Amino acid sequence: MTADEFVAMVKFDERGLVPVVTQDVSDNAVLMVAWANADAIRNTFATARASYWSRSRKSQWVKGETSGNFQEVEEVLYDCDVDTVLFRVRQSGPACHTGERTCFYRSAYRRGGG
Repeated sequence: MTADEFVAMVKFDERGLVPVVTQDVSDNAVLMVAWANADAIRNTFATARASYWSRSRKSQWVKGETSGNFQEVEEVLYDCDVDTVLFRVRQSGPACHTGERTCFYRSAYRRGGG
């Protein structure tokens, strides 16, 4: 599927954005959740590097531009409603801006305590 064909299918929200879950292909860890607009998705397809839309800066960004921790995209999947996207990536270095491997490094609940 081409980027334009995919973008035509995606159900973007009223801001023109879609949530993107990013997962490591090596162990299926969820690395982060971000947003993408149509141009970020097109850029991801064109470069095979994960591109997103920053809601606070109102600009497109490529993961790793500043940190060097790029995400090489192996596969782009979408959910049954075509309103959420999944990037399966090869992560270089930590994914989280805190320096943690994944943004999901804290637990609020674990069955059985602990």
